[in-house]
Amino acid sequence: MAYPAREPALRVNERHDGPCVIVEITGELDMTAVPRLRAELDHALEACRPPCLVLDLTATTFCDSLGLGLLVNTYNRVRAMGGRLALAVTPGMMIHRLLAITHLDHHFSTFPSPQDAVTTLQTA
Repeated sequence: MAYPAREPALRVNERHDGPCVIVEITGELDMTAVPRLRAELDHALEACRPPCLVLDLTATTFCDSLGLGLLVNTYNRVRAMGGRLALAVTPGMMIHRLLAITHLDHHFSTFPSPQDAVTTLQTA
């Protein structure tokens, strides 16, 4: 019996808005997706120096501990490079609650939309 092909659990799109790179992360950020997303983030961090990076997590439906670890690692890398990082997260959704539970919402700059994040980073 053949099983239908499974849709990738994670889709990543990158776009530029002025000096900022927006990485849109759609789907599940779990242990199988982390290596691919890490490679995409490596590419985004090379796109501009110092980095101005917005991670659009508004369509991210799940994040496990490895995904959260990748977000923290990316935050640390961007800061070490003298750059800025912001997260777009929908209030009340899974990622927003995860950041609050782990108290990472005190470290990450979060915004309800990627455009709000870009606007703030460009004026900072």
